[in-house]
Amino acid sequence: MAELRDVKLWQADVRQETRDDGSILVWQAGELGPYPRCISERIAHWAEVTPEQTWMAERDGDGWRRVSYAELADLVLRVGSKFLQMGLSSDRPLLILSGNGVDHAIAALSAQHVGIPSAAIAPAYSLSGGGFPKLRDIVGQITPGAIFVDDTGPFAPAITEVIAPDLPVIAVRRQLDDRTVTEWTDVLSTEPTDAARDAAAAVNHDTVAKFLFTSGTTGSPKAVIQTQRMLCSNMEMVLDCYAFMRDEPPVFVDWAPWNHVASGNKVFNLPIYTGGTYYVDHGRPTPQGLRETIRNLKEVAPTWYFNVPVGYEALVREMEADPDFAATFFSRLRLMMYAGAGMAGHTWNGLNDLSVKTTGARTLLATGLGATETAPFALKCTEHQDQPGNIGIPAKGITVKLVPLGDKLEIRIKGPNVTPGYWRNPKLTADAFDDEGYYKLGDAVRFAVPGDASKGFYFDGRVAENFKLATGTWVAVGALRATLVDALGGLARDAVIAGEDENELGALIVPSRAAAEAMVPNAADMDDAELWDHPEVRAALRERLSALAAKATGSSNRITRALVLTEPLDLNAGEVTDKGSVNQRAVLNNRPEAVAALYGDGAAVIRTE
Repeated sequence: MAELRDVKLWQADVRQETRDDGSILVWQAGELGPYPRCISERIAHWAEVTPEQTWMAERDGDGWRRVSYAELADLVLRVGSKFLQMGLSSDRPLLILSGNGVDHAIAALSAQHVGIPSAAIAPAYSLSGGGFPKLRDIVGQITPGAIFVDDTGPFAPAITEVIAPDLPVIAVRRQLDDRTVTEWTDVLSTEPTDAARDAAAAVNHDTVAKFLFTSGTTGSPKAVIQTQRMLCSNMEMVLDCYAFMRDEPPVFVDWAPWNHVASGNKVFNLPIYTGGTYYVDHGRPTPQGLRETIRNLKEVAPTWYFNVPVGYEALVREMEADPDFAATFFSRLRLMMYAGAGMAGHTWNGLNDLSVKTTGARTLLATGLGATETAPFALKCTEHQDQPGNIGIPAKGITVKLVPLGDKLEIRIKGPNVTPGYWRNPKLTADAFDDEGYYKLGDAVRFAVPGDASKGFYFDGRVAENFKLATGTWVAVGALRATLVDALGGLARDAVIAGEDENELGALIVPSRAAAEAMVPNAADMDDAELWDHPEVRAALRERLSALAAKATGSSNRITRALVLTEPLDLNAGEVTDKGSVNQRAVLNNRPEAVAALYGDGAAVIRTE
C-alpha cells in the first residue's frame, strides 16, 4: 500500500474512564491553547502582519475579485459603524438572504465586529415560494433590524411577502419596486465612528456572534446561538488538529453554504484564524453546478478541501477522465474532508487511487462528527483508514460522554465550543442538555475497536431514527443506509430505510443519475421516471440489492425490496437540507403512499432475488 503524504497533525493522547453508571468519558490529555477574545482580533492581526495577503476572492468575469486583510480590517469598522447608526443590536440583528460571496462575508463580519449578530438564511427558504413558511418563522424568532441581500431580483417576492415595509433593506445590486433600498456602496463608504470602536472593544467571549438555524427537518428551524467563545475556541481546536496550517497559510476553494455550520463557521473562519485565503466557489455538487467547481479547481489548487460524498463522486469521474485536472487538484493538497452523508467505498477508493497516480502517495481522506450546536468541530479522524466512516476522537478541550441506551451508546459533548442554547427558547435549551451540562446530539456511536477510544468511533445512527420490525428486532438505520448506498455502486446518493412494524426491511432510494445514464443509450434525454424504469437500470438495482441481501446476517440488515423516489425531496417539508442531507423520519412521515407502495405488489417495486 502506498505511503500517506506527509502532513503535520495533532499527536493525540486519548484518555477514557468508565463510570459506575455505565457511562464512558473520553477526552484528550493536555489543555487547549489560548484563543482570542473575538474573531476580529485575528483580522486585525493579519492586517498588520500580512496586510496585502488575499483574505477572500470570488469570480469576476475571467478573473477574481480580491479583498486583502488590510482592506477587510478597514471595511468591518466602516460597515459596523453604519449598522450601529441603523439601530441594529442583538435584539435587532442583521438578516442575510444571499448565497456565499465577498459582500455577504463583509456584512457578516462587520456586524460581528461591533457586537451585532447576523443570521445567514438558506436561500432556498426565500426562493421556494408557497408562502415562505420557514423564512416567516425565522423572522418571527429573531426580529431582524435590517436585511442584507446581494441581488434583490430573485429575493423580491420573499421580501415583499414576509419582510415588513419599514424594515431597512441593504442591497448590492438592483432596487425594489415597493420600498426604499440602501445601496451597499453607500454603506461601504461610511466614515468610522468612535461608537463603533467602543462597541468593538466591548465584544467578549460571551457576545453573540451569529445565529445559525438548524435545517428544520424536525419542525421549525431553531436559532442556535453562536458566541465568540464558541467560534474562537473551535478555531483553536481545529488548528490543534490541522497543525500544518500554523506553518503554511491554507488555501480553500469552497462551495458549501454559509447558512450551514460546516462552511459557515469552520471553513469561513479558518482563513481568518490562520492568515489563509478563501476562494468562493459558486458551483455546486450537481450536474449543472459541477462545471463551475471544476473551472475553479483547475485554476486554484486547494491545500485543504471539503465536499459531500456525492460531490467527491462527481469529481472522481472528472479526474479519471482528465489527468491534468487530477494533477492540479492534488498538487498541494494536505487533507480531504467529507461530511453530510456516508461515503461509498468506490468513491473512497477512487480518491485514494487518483492521489497515488498523481503524487505517488495517498492524501489523508477523513471525516468527523459535529453539530450546529458544537460550532461544529468536535470529533475528527486523523489516522488513515482502509475504509470510510471512522469519525475519530474528541478535539482537545472537549469531553465526550457515551451513555448506554439499549444496545447503543448515545454521544454527548461538553466544551467551550458548545452553544449556551437556543435564542429566546429556554425550554428547548433545557431539554438539549443533561443534568451534567452535556449537550445531547441525538446520535449514537460505536467503538471502531471495542473498548479502545483512541481508535475512534463509527456513527451508529440517529437515536430517533432506529425502529423495530414486527418481530421486535431493532434496526440500526444509520449504518444500514451507508451500507446500502455503498452496495448500489453510484446508483443512489442516499436511501431511506422502511419497515417499522413490518416483517422485512425495504428501502426508498434517493437516486443519482450519472451511473444510471452510463447504462442506457440516450439516457440524458429521458426524464427520471423513464430512466429508473429502464430494464437495464432495474436489473442493475436488483442485482446489487440481491448481492447485499445475500450477505445479511439477519432480518435487521436484510433489505428485500426497494422503490426509487423519482419525485424530488421537498426542502420545505424538511425531507432534505439545501446541502443535500436527507432526513429519514421526515421522508417516511411525508410519503406514506410511497411506503405503502413499497410493501405492495406494484410493478415499480424492485425485489431481491
